[in-house]
Amino acid sequence: MARKFFGTDGIRGRTNEGVMTAEIAMKVGQAAGTHFLRGGHKHRVVIGKDTRLSGYMVESALVAGFTSVGMDVIMTGPLPTPAIALLTREMRADIGVMISASHNPFEDNGIKLFGPDGYKLSDEAEAAIETLMEQTPLLVSPDRVGRARRIDDASGRYIHAVKQSVASDIRFDGLTVVVDCANGAAYKVAPSAIWELGAKVIAMGVEPNGTNINRNVGSTSLDAIKARVVEEGADIGIALDGDADRLIVIDEKGQTVDGDQIMGLIASRLADRGDLKGGGVVATVMSNLGLERFLQGKGLTLERTKVGDRYVLERMKEGGFNVGGEQSGHMILTDHGTTGDGTVAALRVLASLVRSGKPASELLHVFDPVPQLLKNVRYSGGKPLEADSVKAVIAEAEKELESKGRLVIRPSGTEPVIRVMAEGDDAAQVEAVVDRICDAVREAV
Repeated sequence: MARKFFGTDGIRGRTNEGVMTAEIAMKVGQAAGTHFLRGGHKHRVVIGKDTRLSGYMVESALVAGFTSVGMDVIMTGPLPTPAIALLTREMRADIGVMISASHNPFEDNGIKLFGPDGYKLSDEAEAAIETLMEQTPLLVSPDRVGRARRIDDASGRYIHAVKQSVASDIRFDGLTVVVDCANGAAYKVAPSAIWELGAKVIAMGVEPNGTNINRNVGSTSLDAIKARVVEEGADIGIALDGDADRLIVIDEKGQTVDGDQIMGLIASRLADRGDLKGGGVVATVMSNLGLERFLQGKGLTLERTKVGDRYVLERMKEGGFNVGGEQSGHMILTDHGTTGDGTVAALRVLASLVRSGKPASELLHVFDPVPQLLKNVRYSGGKPLEADSVKAVIAEAEKELESKGRLVIRPSGTEPVIRVMAEGDDAAQVEAVVDRICDAVREAV
């Protein structure tokens, strides 16, 4: 059944429109609060946010919703998504909420929910909350209305926790690291954690004003950090997104290192030490065929899921894996957390850099990517992928790439576009295949 509010990563949309209004946020608080009421104890929820101007509005509406059904609220202020997952567990909260639209522009915002175990909610839990959102809320009596308070030590708790992901004998002394926080949720904690471990930190994207999150900085806008790494003669660059659950690395030459290369590095080093669990890595259908071949060469597997870090995590939990993620930079290391954490992944990369003594350009070029091309086709309505003409072109392309590459075509879960991706050993063939499918989709729209 199609969902009305939740997408592939919580609820997300343009502020004051559609699903992202104060009214909807209050309903989320009431419904999620009701869903997680367990027994007679005083229930609590932890709420964090990124640096968007609209975060104040959404936070206030959520507080009203949760307190109206009897939940106490703890507010942390701006913190990364993984910090909220961590604090939900550490503070024995019944639910955690992150207010963020991740890498989207400031005009958008979103709501991500975590269960008491710190994991993102299942499809079934989200469906149950949606059902409750369309029912009359079960408001408590005046004497049972919840309280709300802010805590001051949340940042310190998170910094301490992420530093524990690095072995005690590792220091980053002598490293010069450019850290780009996208003017987002990690603008204080990420530079602090890396500096406290000994590195010289050159911070950028650390002046949020409510409207500049992800604007020309961060993991989805890399020109600025590439130039800065080269200009400063830095050893490496760390680029986070707005809520700091994903990481893209820049080597000392200003070259991009995506999530596939990072997963390959971390998995291979863990495997060499006998610490890799599950026999391989879990990634999505978008990860490069080169990663799969690299892992196979080491006797490891690459298991693929549909796009969305929570689907990666679900498979990791099922199969006992401890390394997973997405090409876009979500790095899930379950030895250290319950969701993607760009800062933890960055510390693991920096630790590998220290241990190897190699330059980042050598250490982080784990495999040669297979030529891959992704294009988006925007549409305003209908189901273009169900058109016979589109199906025919896709079938022809699949036959052409058989045994030589892969084809992935899917509607986005966060915006009205069809994503068309192909990869194979022949770059010209890949481009031709993608263009033919995109043309067919446009004609069907």
